[in-house]
Amino acid sequence: MSLNRHQIRESAFKIIFAKSANPDADLGELQDQVLEEFHETEAPDKFLKDLVVGVNSNLEAINELIGSELKQGWTVNRLESPDRVILQLGTYELKYTDVPDKVAINEALELAKKYTDENARKFINGVLSNIAAK
Repeated sequence: MSLNRHQIRESAFKIIFAKSANPDADLGELQDQVLEEFHETEAPDKFLKDLVVGVNSNLEAINELIGSELKQGWTVNRLESPDRVILQLGTYELKYTDVPDKVAINEALELAKKYTDENARKFINGVLSNIAAK
């Protein structure tokens, strides 16, 4: 059974979240653990690898884009972890892939519905909409 795009994005979110909590963790091991939740034993989808490696490789530039949308005095690292990771994933899709902006933002909001609250969803929507407009 292969994962659909939403499940892949959710898996990427979990892997990136775990990596942010434990920077010394091995991405491959984190990926294997997350895919086990879906009882996925096949090789990971290229899209999943692209998302995880892409966010990890471009993290500084992604955080700069997000940071440019925050109020003065706020930094990306000050954000709640789920909010930060969703923004990083959404920003990566907006700026580094050919995923349509509406799809990238909608998928980020779907993750936000599951992992954050209403205020965070509005915040994520605003930040990603502004980044998409750049």
